[in-house]
Amino acid sequence: MKTVSPSAATRVLIVDDEENQRSGLASMVSAWGFTAETAADGQEALEKLAAFPAHVIVTDLMMPRMDGFELLRRLAAQGGGPPAIVLTAFGSIETAIATIHDAGAFWFLEKPIQPHAMRVLLERAASQSRLAEHTERLQRQLSYQGVLDNLVGSSSVMQQVFSLIRQVAPSKAAVLVTGESGTGKELVARAVHNLSPRSAGPFVAINCAALPETLMESELFGHERGAFTGAVERRAGCMELAQNGTLLLDEIAEMPIGTQAKLLRVLEDSRVRRLGGKSEMVVDVRIIAATNRPPLEAIEKGRLREDLYYRLNVFHIQLPPLRERKEDLPALTEALLRDLNKKHNCRVTDLNPGVLELFRRYHWPGNVRELRNVLERAVILAGEGTINSSCLPVNFASTETPPPKAEAEESGVVKLRVGSTVGEAEKALIQATLQHTRNNKTRAAEILGISLKTLHNKLKEYGAGDSEAAAGAE
Repeated sequence: MKTVSPSAATRVLIVDDEENQRSGLASMVSAWGFTAETAADGQEALEKLAAFPAHVIVTDLMMPRMDGFELLRRLAAQGGGPPAIVLTAFGSIETAIATIHDAGAFWFLEKPIQPHAMRVLLERAASQSRLAEHTERLQRQLSYQGVLDNLVGSSSVMQQVFSLIRQVAPSKAAVLVTGESGTGKELVARAVHNLSPRSAGPFVAINCAALPETLMESELFGHERGAFTGAVERRAGCMELAQNGTLLLDEIAEMPIGTQAKLLRVLEDSRVRRLGGKSEMVVDVRIIAATNRPPLEAIEKGRLREDLYYRLNVFHIQLPPLRERKEDLPALTEALLRDLNKKHNCRVTDLNPGVLELFRRYHWPGNVRELRNVLERAVILAGEGTINSSCLPVNFASTETPPPKAEAEESGVVKLRVGSTVGEAEKALIQATLQHTRNNKTRAAEILGISLKTLHNKLKEYGAGDSEAAAGAE
């Protein structure tokens, strides 16, 4: 029986401008059971990678047209490439180390190459590459089964969200995540980070609504000692702490307008200066912004700069509220119960069917966050076994009661008396649509097929502005 080398399926791309060097190395690597391909410089290597998806790249540093450093930089800009072993001549070890640090190379070898060392590094790099492929494959399989990173949901709306996350994660694009409070916007941001080439870097989150205006710039950009009263030492900001990783700007519409202008400048030139500092530093940070406000409405109200919005809204992910994906409740509760059992050292196994039915009938204004809070209380009370209705909050059962049948049947219906004018019909339709969207004017304008400006003009015409403000219609 023929024995197959564990390296047989591993593809190695060798990049070197010296023909004898690359052909000799290719022969040696092939003799070890690898599949080898060669390229004379970085440009040719990029072209060959399209048809030869290598598991490992072995590249010289100094080459004409495109050197090894530029090759690795280009691969990183495209979302990352396979592990790379850098070959370096005597005396340029510092350059090789810098390449490992800056361009993310796997390791370096000094010429002339020691065959044993090369083989060991190839095997290790190939193992890392296969592990990355296996992890990506498992993530895809799990996402089709309703799990992606820490997100759970097999409903069609969540599968669309998963698809968007998988598509944008490998890129460097800024992402804007919108959705109601409690829908899991930070989990989406973490999933994008964890599935990206930056996953080994830091994930830093800052809540723009939780910081006073006087501290926002210091938290974001950092400060030097003596920059302001109380600045007794130098402090790095979140932009600096997230270097080579991801920064989540949560509740971006709550950031002071002045700070938004400074943030926009940082995003445009990738340079940040600490408060009180004299020099700038280059930052390589992926930005993910999140808000529970409709962005266009926040712009109109002066809470969000329009230019910053367009800079952040390169890729938009809208999270659905829990009430629109109640088919995910069984999987969500199961996942949350596992987490809560571990947190509180309990042994709760499942929900009473009646409790699950109550969950299905409930509106969940607080979304998944509210579901977690309800379950956490129930797990603590039950301790083990099955959660029944007695473990739920006192008023929970009464708040889930659906509207009377007559009211439910008329939901979404506009009734007009015979003889109504076109203006009266238009007003009734607009008011009914606003009620349906819970006064979300941006969504109402989309449903009605008119611009947000036209909708506001109509409301002013009806004299609805003052009554809306009094009602707290945000």
